[in-house]
Order: sequence, then structure tokens, then C-alpha cells
Amino acid sequence: MRSEFVRIYKAVHTWTGIVAGMALFIAFYAGALTVFKEPLAAWASPPVAGRMVPLADTPKLIAGVLAADPATARDFTIHMGDAEHVPGRMGWQVRDTDADDHDESSVRHYVGTLDATGQARIEASHPSQLASFIDVLHRVVGLPVDSDPNRWVMGLVAALYALALISGVVVLLPSLVKDFFALRLGKNLKRMWLDAHNVVGIVSLPFHLVMALTAVVFAYHDGIYIVQDKFVHDGKWGTAFQRQQPAAAAPGRDPASMLPPLELIARAQAFAPGFEPTALQYQQVTGPRAVVRVWGKDAAAVSPRARGGFAALDPYTGKVINSDFLPGRQSTPNLFVSSFFALHMAAFGGTAVQWMYFLLGLAGAWLFYSGNLLWVESRRRKRPRDGGEVPAQRRDVRLMAAATVGVCLGCVCGISLTIVGAKWAYALVGDANAWLLPVYYTTFFGCIVWAFLQGAAKAAVHLLWLAVMAALAIPLTSGLAAVAPGLNMWVNTSLSSLGVDITACVGAAALGWMARATARRVRQGGADSVWSEGPQPCLQGGVPGVGVQAK
Repeated sequence: MRSEFVRIYKAVHTWTGIVAGMALFIAFYAGALTVFKEPLAAWASPPVAGRMVPLADTPKLIAGVLAADPATARDFTIHMGDAEHVPGRMGWQVRDTDADDHDESSVRHYVGTLDATGQARIEASHPSQLASFIDVLHRVVGLPVDSDPNRWVMGLVAALYALALISGVVVLLPSLVKDFFALRLGKNLKRMWLDAHNVVGIVSLPFHLVMALTAVVFAYHDGIYIVQDKFVHDGKWGTAFQRQQPAAAAPGRDPASMLPPLELIARAQAFAPGFEPTALQYQQVTGPRAVVRVWGKDAAAVSPRARGGFAALDPYTGKVINSDFLPGRQSTPNLFVSSFFALHMAAFGGTAVQWMYFLLGLAGAWLFYSGNLLWVESRRRKRPRDGGEVPAQRRDVRLMAAATVGVCLGCVCGISLTIVGAKWAYALVGDANAWLLPVYYTTFFGCIVWAFLQGAAKAAVHLLWLAVMAALAIPLTSGLAAVAPGLNMWVNTSLSSLGVDITACVGAAALGWMARATARRVRQGGADSVWSEGPQPCLQGGVPGVGVQAK
């Protein structure tokens, strides 16, 4: 390829990466954590063991709740598992009719239980929104609300991301075979970082292409659904995932005559033997179009959503009404659409694929961070060989370095402290969900301000050590809850909750290594760099990063 075309593609790769890089760091770092939403929810939720009605008694529970509140018949869920953080066997939500379909902030949660005398009781529930909050950060690249305009912004960032991927591959083509696995260690740290950046980028290219393309689909999926519904399903498919409208329940059917949940589960498993049900979602059960969605997963099939897929049954007869969204039984058009969700959300392959996505997500976040640092170092003003004065670094370089460290490390610190705050706020004030957004954004913007005030070099060390302490605060909170029950906190005994603490310890160790390496670079590196602790005023000149040094 002619050198001028390579230079053009290199410029495209650089600038699309710079424009979208920091937003993509947030999306990938938060996205890596949302692969394990259930463990996060379990860690942040108080255990409610002993409140789960036995599955054999659920027909009595359903009948009692519907008699007490007939409006519940519109939409409620029976949870099959006995997870210690699930507030009750029967749960449902009441939404604001004017709220966005993705906006969970106005949702009110309720659970149905049986008291000691066997009578149904309805109670308000306040499940932790921690995992959902982190997922929103992931879905809309750090913006606070999952709304249509914010998803369009995410779609634009994803489009730039795809352009950066394609242009980066073109730039590497001339030297791909020679430099693919070249990791040249030595004093030229810029070259080492560039080699590592290239290797990680090429090895994980399929994953990144999937993320870029599926993110664009998610951003504009409403329009895609409209087109698919019109041309493929003759206008009949578009309502499959729509929220039920709050219309009055039609009389005429007695919920007491519905098949028991265990019988419905048996019917679904007979229809799809590899299907493992997790929940039953009942809709309009007192009306003429009663349906129950049997949600679950099939480890050998593609699921249309992170929570799995479903078979739609008649709750009174057990007849399978629809299997378009059942893993392993989807039609080709539905499987095509579902594959976008499954590939993005790791909704296939079980735990091994989830861990792979987790590690690839963290590697992707590092890719964007390192790309910005390489941009900074490629514009470094070097000290003359004759030992003249140390040149002042360019203002735009200093600002980019500060912004990169402030945004990226602010995201890391903010998410860790939000996880910790979810449990402490519940213990101290009760309404933990109201504190998620203030804790995260106070930390996030505080780190950005600190980076600009202190300069790149100093702030990098400070914020990395803050990230270490924030990560360690997660297992320390669990330990404190175990030894001091008077704090009104709890210890979840599930393996998934323990996994959160262990992962946080590993993350703290990695961040500690980065902090030590950065501090060493700040002290011992060349003075002609924004990563030096030399006198470079913040907004005029210094910004942080993990030791990249060019020769």
C-alpha cells in the first residue's frame, strides 16, 4: 500500500481513537463488571433467607395476592431459585407510564409473601440498583441516564470506534507479520507500549468488532425493530417485548385454575429438554390473552437476552404459544437479531465465556487508555542532546494527559467507591439507591479536577493509590460486616458474593503495581515529559499516566 494512504489511515485511527477513547474506556471498564451483574447484586443486597415461599405453595400465594390486589394480574414474576438476595418468591413492578422503557429510576418494586397463618401479604421492596447503575454507565458511555438521546451518543461513539478499528488494521497491514508478536522490551518504553497496544488490539480484534457493531445496533435498535416488524413479521412481531399497558384486568378467568408453576416448568422442559428455567413471568392472567413466559437459559444455545430467553405458554392449559425467543428453538430471523444481544452480553457458553468477556473488557479499557498515552508521548518535546534547557511541553499534550488520567482513573475509583457505598448507605440511611449517582459522579469529577490541578505526573500516582484503597474497601467492608454485626450490614455467604471480594483484591494488587511503577517513572524518568514531577503547572502543563517514556 502506498505510504500516503497509510498516513491517512493512521491519522484516522489516531483521531477517531482520541475522540472516542475516554468514553470507550468507561464503556469497557463498566461493561466488564456488568458481565457479573448477579454477583454484584447479591453482594450489595441484604440476605432475605427464610422469606421464600416453597414452590409447592406458589398457587396459594398467587391466588392470595391477586385477591388482595387484582391489578397485579397485569404482570408479575415467580422466581424459581432460592438466591439469598431475592426479596420474595413473587415479585412485580409498577412503572411510571411516562418514563422511558429503559429508565429504572421511577420503578416501584413489590413482593408477595405468606405470613405465619398462610395469608398473603404485599410489601414494598427496595432491591439494590447497583448492578443496573453500572450497566447504565456501560450502555451510555458514562452518561447518567439510559435515554434515547444518550443512546444515540453511544451509537456515534461506537461508529467512531469501528472506524478506528478498521483504520488501525490498515495501518498495521504492511508490518503485521513482522511485528504481530513483537514485544520489544528495553529502555524505549514508548516502543514497548506501542507493541503491546498493537498485539492486544489485533488479538482481540474479533471481540472489538463485535462490540462496535452490536453497540451501533443497540443505539438504533428501535428503528431496526420497526423495519424488521414491517418487512419480516407483517407488523405482528413488534409487540413481543413491549411493556404491558396499565389497562384494567378483564374478568372472566379464575387464576386459581391455572396450572401450578412446577407443572408449567415441566411442560417447557418437555418442549425443550436442554432448557433450564429460572423464572415465570405471568401477564394478563385474568384476561382472555393470559400468557406466562418461562424464562431460562440453555448452555448449548444462543440466548436473546442476558437473562436468557423464554417460551410463551398458556398458564391454564400449558400449551406452548410461542417459541420465537426460546434458546435453541428460534427462527432464523429471530436468531439473527438475538445473536447481536448474545455476542455483546456473553449470553452463551456459560461461565467460561463470561470470564473471557470480563478479561477482554478490561483489556479493551487498557487499549483505549494506552492509545491516549501513546498520542501524548508521540508529541513529546525532547531535551536537546547537548544538555540544554528542558523544553516546555505543549499545552494540548498536557491537557490530554490530564484528561486521560482524570477520566479513566476517575471511572475506576468512582465505580469501586459506588460498590462500597451501596452497602454502607443501606446500613446508615436505608435508601442506598439514592446515593449511587452522587457517590460515583462526585468521585469521577473530583478525580478529573484533581488531575488538572495537580498535573499529570502527581495526579496519576495519587489517583492510582486512591483506586487501590477503593478496591480494597470492598473486601474490607465485607470483613467489617462479619466482625461487627452492630453496623447493620451483612455478609452474603454465596460463592458469587465471595467472588466479588476476591476479584476486588486481585484488582487492588494490579492497581498497586501500576501505582508503584508510575511513582518510579515520575521520580526517575526524564524531565522532558509530562510524566515528570518537575515544575509543570497543572492547567498550563502537567498530566498523569502510567509510565510511558520515549527515547
